[in-house]
Amino acid sequence: MPSFDTVCEPNLPEVKNAVDNTSKEIATRFDFKGTAAAVELKDKEITLIGDADFQLVQIEDILRNKLTKRSVDVRFLDKGAVQKIGGDKVKQVFKVKSGIEAEQAKKITRLIKDSKLKVQAAIQGDAVRITGAKKDDLQAAMALIRKDVADLPLTFNNFRD
Repeated sequence: MPSFDTVCEPNLPEVKNAVDNTSKEIATRFDFKGTAAAVELKDKEITLIGDADFQLVQIEDILRNKLTKRSVDVRFLDKGAVQKIGGDKVKQVFKVKSGIEAEQAKKITRLIKDSKLKVQAAIQGDAVRITGAKKDDLQAAMALIRKDVADLPLTFNNFRD
């Protein structure tokens, strides 16, 4: 029976490359000379460090541009609050989303069931598997999910015939 998986997985090597490119640009830009501006990636968390809030906004803008150039959807970033650290420095942590949360997975399965398409949706860990008798029904389900779940950067993989 044909099936596919709906997943929310970032391309982590490209995220790492974007963070590295951001770090290089910060090192070469004139307006960041002599400041504490930095960006680092650790375990799916990107930490921005700067002297003031406006500097964090500038670093975030550079990071988003680098991610976009590397074809990484910026909706994978979950923005944290600005925190004060030693002296006059501030930091902000961005979590890189991975996997579909249970609440979102239930929303997707409910969407599929309410659509009256001849497909079934099942939650499997952090992915949603859609199965159906015809490929056309599966493609209609993909289009429906893309249209109605716009707040998550979903991808479809593991398509089986």
